[in-house]
Amino acid sequence: MTLSTSTVLRDARRIVVKVGSSLVTNEGRGLDEQAIGEWCRQLSALVRDGREVIMVSSGAIAEGMKRLGWSTRPQELHELQAAAAVGQMGLAQIYESKLRENGLGSAQVLLTHADLADRERYLNARSTLLTLLTHGVLPVINENDTVVNDEIKFGDNDTLGALVANLVEADALIILTDQKGLYTADPRRDPTATFVHEARAGDAALEDMAGGAGSSIGKGGMITKILAAKRAAGSGASTVIAWGREPDVLVRLTQGEAIGTLLVAQTQKQQARKQWMADHLQLRGSVTIDDGAVNKLKGDGSSLLPIGMTHVDGDFSRGEVIAILDDQGQEVARGLANYAAAEARLLCRKPSGQMTELLGYAAEPEMVHRDNMVLSK
Repeated sequence: MTLSTSTVLRDARRIVVKVGSSLVTNEGRGLDEQAIGEWCRQLSALVRDGREVIMVSSGAIAEGMKRLGWSTRPQELHELQAAAAVGQMGLAQIYESKLRENGLGSAQVLLTHADLADRERYLNARSTLLTLLTHGVLPVINENDTVVNDEIKFGDNDTLGALVANLVEADALIILTDQKGLYTADPRRDPTATFVHEARAGDAALEDMAGGAGSSIGKGGMITKILAAKRAAGSGASTVIAWGREPDVLVRLTQGEAIGTLLVAQTQKQQARKQWMADHLQLRGSVTIDDGAVNKLKGDGSSLLPIGMTHVDGDFSRGEVIAILDDQGQEVARGLANYAAAEARLLCRKPSGQMTELLGYAAEPEMVHRDNMVLSK
């Protein structure tokens, strides 16, 4: 069944809103106080309407560039980190001020992709955000660009917005940008380009339409938004890409008005945890299994028992995600390990009944339970 914008956004109770650098900083000229104040007014209206809202805001590096007098984005990582450190002060201050003017408390949360890839840190971040929402506080999230090199080099806040949507199991992701939405081609170059009102998140054709990055201020472009929508869809969140300066855009979207491009998620909420394991975790190690275990996993949907394991690689802890490989090194599945790597090595080729004898305890009879496992495509 095709979902409409009115259905997706009107019924959404937990929403992640992402706003880009060019909007937040008025194309790099410094934080746009009036625009941020307008979004904060709308965010407050959504919260009063009974919704839970999280803001993912770009702009720290761009604001830092302005404060430092830099006209172009630097290439050196230490300069990017310095700009982020300077700009983060102003970014947090203006959101705190504008949200409080509208009767809403705020909290600054700095995340890295690593925070959302490590299971324990993921759960801690999720708990913190949900607690803030419970207390009526609106989290304002940005990447922790000041300390993690590869977050600046490879990261973008469109992706972060999608990962946050997965983290809190949001119903919808709204990406506010300096474009009306997605076109079939760049309308500045192709007069035959038509506007895409609705499509399926993850459709490969969308990536061809999106092209490359288009801003010298931020890192993203329409392609990062299409990929973010694909990621968000993994946990059941549909995405709307809309022009951030559209009057009352957030309020009108949640009232059911069709604005921008809707990318509909096909994944149901109950699949979210497995999708998270498949797409967003750094793998800490692997176990190799025999053909019999491969057939059990693929054919019967069984859990992985120690007796089917032949080899263990890496140094992982209990609860971390590991790859499950066949004897050719091909990934069969991945899942949460019930035992650490050193313990798993002792358990290879052993029946579950010998766990207590080998380890001195038996937490679970399986190495990876089927409920904590996702088969590779």
